[in-house]
Amino acid sequence: MEGKLLGDRYLLQEKLGDQIGRKTFLALDKLAPDITKNSVVVKLLSLGNNFSWQHLKLFTREAETLKKLNHPAIPRYLDYLEIDEADFKGFALVQTYIEAENLEYYLKAGRTFSEAEVIQIARALLDTLIYLQAQSPAIVHRDLKPSNILLTNRSGHQVGDVYLVDFGSVQHLAAQEGGTITVVGTYGYMPPEQFGGRTTPASDLYSLGATLIYLVTGRHPTELPQANFRLQFASLANLSPAFEDWLGWLTEPSLEQRLDTAAQALEALNTQEIRSSITQSSELAEPINNFALKPQYTDIVCRKSTECIEFTIPTPGLGFAILGLASFVTPIILTITSQGIGQGSITILIVLTLLFGAAVAAAIFNYFGKIKLRIDHHQITLKKELWGFKKNILPPSSTQAIQEIYKSSVPYGKNADGNFICLTNKLEIVAGCRRYPFTSFHTFHKLSTQELDWAGTEISEWLGMPIEEKSKSEVKSQKF
Repeated sequence: MEGKLLGDRYLLQEKLGDQIGRKTFLALDKLAPDITKNSVVVKLLSLGNNFSWQHLKLFTREAETLKKLNHPAIPRYLDYLEIDEADFKGFALVQTYIEAENLEYYLKAGRTFSEAEVIQIARALLDTLIYLQAQSPAIVHRDLKPSNILLTNRSGHQVGDVYLVDFGSVQHLAAQEGGTITVVGTYGYMPPEQFGGRTTPASDLYSLGATLIYLVTGRHPTELPQANFRLQFASLANLSPAFEDWLGWLTEPSLEQRLDTAAQALEALNTQEIRSSITQSSELAEPINNFALKPQYTDIVCRKSTECIEFTIPTPGLGFAILGLASFVTPIILTITSQGIGQGSITILIVLTLLFGAAVAAAIFNYFGKIKLRIDHHQITLKKELWGFKKNILPPSSTQAIQEIYKSSVPYGKNADGNFICLTNKLEIVAGCRRYPFTSFHTFHKLSTQELDWAGTEISEWLGMPIEEKSKSEVKSQKF
């Protein structure tokens, strides 16, 4: 679309970016009062084949956000157009152009950053985040990363001017109350809670920390080793203990262990505050919801990475119900066979044989089959698997639709006083209109409270979502 004139004013010159349904151009404002400063950035949202209402929602939110912001390190809103022409139908957002390269460009070009320079960049970005978090409601960028940070005017010992751009993923915290949630951002720079659609001011701090770690190591977060979801970067950078600890503080996977706001982060950076070894070791041992250790006796296997978490729940073997059915059917078949098969007995024999075959098939699955619960950044699935064959127990749901994780307690037996003893016996993940139970699917093979606690905290930590405690009546009252 280079060379196209929009609104009889903006002449598109060079494509700067290209995403699904959206394109960004450098353009000339032919009506600018200062002809020497007439370069602008034009973002286009097309109503073509790739259009979605979610794209329009984010696009208009970016325009509305920029319109109310006034900060030297953030592009300014200039104009918004609705375009209805033969070769293009859609919307255009016009904002100021900042003549600078992004941090990604500098690192790929071979530039390195000293610790002092990285601290300067950190302070500049924290100043911008403090401004955003002071808005009412607070604003979360949700896509802070090296390619969205511009740097220019380097001089002497000063790293230069730092700009934060691309507010296409921005969210007002008030917008999270109700409605659908949208997972946006960039893998590696997104904190765990953002995968579940949750964002707080601390979410941008994680992205900032991951970006700064990229500057000091030259590696994207996805290329770094991890331990309990924590980025292991210390051996790849020569940093002071205080700054190394501060970066680890920003990139804690658990919200409860991360700094809360940009103001707190700036204060900790300026005072070189280090978390005490006692506090840090206790926090590392208890990520979310008082982390529960994996029971030694369990056969459940948990596989987790930054991309997914998956539980394999083995079935309990030949169960009492199947053995009972087999012991009931087998004598009848033998009796009919020994007394001779009459015409009326043939139908009974066929039915009983089918029942026996079903019992054997169930026994085979019970002995060799497995149940898998898997959550990745796209969907949650619950399947039965046997010798490579897979069957959905429930239809998959989008990860974005996950609303809560809860444990429920039900009356289970009575004590000497005749009062019910309540034990947690159910762990479920609610996604849209479906509940995905964490279970072995056998009433006589209940998972223990310790197994449910362990699995619940693993899922909670990966999603960045707390576990709710519910009574049986509260679970029944939920409408699906």
